[in-house]
Amino acid sequence: MDKIPILRMGPFLLVTIQIDLYDRLALNLETDLVNMVHKTGARGVLIDISAVSIVDSFMGRILGNIASMTRVLDAETVVVGMQPAVAITLIELGLSLTGVHTALDVERGMALLQSKLDPDEELANDNDNDVE
Repeated sequence: MDKIPILRMGPFLLVTIQIDLYDRLALNLETDLVNMVHKTGARGVLIDISAVSIVDSFMGRILGNIASMTRVLDAETVVVGMQPAVAITLIELGLSLTGVHTALDVERGMALLQSKLDPDEELANDNDNDVE
């Protein structure tokens, strides 16, 4: 069975979707991602959909669900790399993706997540990475 990899990058999780998601894979991603946020204490989730050419209403709901569930676990969700056709489709379907932040690319998405961290926590994370 296919599985979407979830990578940890400091206080964030990075998911790069390289294939079109079918329903079962999308549901598995939702479950895996929420479990990983809980397990790692991640403060943010970045989902890169730049390789995704089609997002249907089900996938739109999954993205919204992920954002809602991770918010309950004190993490923000940012979706990056949305193709113009995907954005148009989401609007035509009436999906607003409430709670999902968006950015043009991974770099801007990471900057957005970083800006949402508490300044004291950001400082603590910087100190954790110091080499002694």
